[in-house]
Amino acid sequence: MSSHLIAVTVDCRDADALAEFWREALGCPRTERWQDSHGLGYVELKAPDRPALLFQPVPEGKTVKNRLHLDIAPDTVEQRDEVSRLVTLGARVVEDPENDHWIVLKDPEDNEFCVLPRRS
Repeated sequence: MSSHLIAVTVDCRDADALAEFWREALGCPRTERWQDSHGLGYVELKAPDRPALLFQPVPEGKTVKNRLHLDIAPDTVEQRDEVSRLVTLGARVVEDPENDHWIVLKDPEDNEFCVLPRRS
């Protein structure tokens, strides 16, 4: 017996805004909104054949480096073109190591993520 991954949950101050950034970044076709028993509003991004991304509102801001981060790769464009598109959406480049294959960015709430080269 084992478990399977159904969602990656991201704590954030503004669930709607951060979910919209990631919806555009990943091309997710739909979002669902719901409230928990405490009245907190969650936003969930769902795409076929992928775990969901769930944005959970919390009162505090991010204070330290992520212990878990997302790695993404563009479907059709080159890596640097994708980085430019993500910056236009509100991301910031944090690190562009000369000898590594990834570029580190931060989303609008300062969560680090990496953009890798397009995969065939």
